[in-house]
Amino acid sequence: MDSPARDDRASVDKAISLLVAFGDRASSGVGVSELARRAQLSKSTAYRVLGMLERNGVVERVGTDYRLGERLHELGRAVYEPGQEGVRDFLLPYLADLYELTRQTAHLAALHGTDVLYLAKLYGHRQAPVPSRIGGRLPAHATAVGKVLLAYDSDAAAQALAGLLPRFTRCTITDPDELAAELERIRRTGIAFDDEESQFGLSCVAAPVLGRTGRAVAALSVAGRKGHIDTRRLSADVRRIAASASRAWAAQGTQRRAGRPARP
Repeated sequence: MDSPARDDRASVDKAISLLVAFGDRASSGVGVSELARRAQLSKSTAYRVLGMLERNGVVERVGTDYRLGERLHELGRAVYEPGQEGVRDFLLPYLADLYELTRQTAHLAALHGTDVLYLAKLYGHRQAPVPSRIGGRLPAHATAVGKVLLAYDSDAAAQALAGLLPRFTRCTITDPDELAAELERIRRTGIAFDDEESQFGLSCVAAPVLGRTGRAVAALSVAGRKGHIDTRRLSADVRRIAASASRAWAAQGTQRRAGRPARP
């Protein structure tokens, strides 16, 4: 009775190895032989597993090659909570404003449980050691965007404070009492900082985009290489653009309830 379970796990392992093996050619396509080599599988095994993935829409053929399929993209989009794509689309112009003003790496993010989920990212001219990626997640307590989102979401903050707070650098806040005090300070000032808390060499400043109830629907941030970015000076710009985005978000909600077309 145990054999099918062992076989299933082996098949899943092989399938995941093949999906990871696509690498940066996930959209252009990779041949079976190359995928088998990258995944360290025999060509016959790779061909068999790819056939299973193709039948389920996870990969698709492009001539004699394979690329990731629409089903996998749909699963990826499911990472976003309901409404977060709308939040991203509405707030992208404000992210662009923040980037144009600072010319530093700018982020738009929302909460996903006690993690921060990056909805959009614009790269600055000076590349910074930023661990974020669009669609990626990081524990909220270790980032400026995450801390400012927790500060304006009491349920998520309580959950984060009750759980483990993993350390990423010597500067990461891992003590619940210290984090609670930090979140209170953020609520008073409306701004959060990350001074090498998520990654050495990285500084960041963030502000919330607030809904009508005072709860954060998203956050905007600017990040750069420590020593090349003055987060204290930039905090006024980040706060101002986030406040403008908050007013626009609240206004479009009022228009929608009144039955009028929403305008950014």
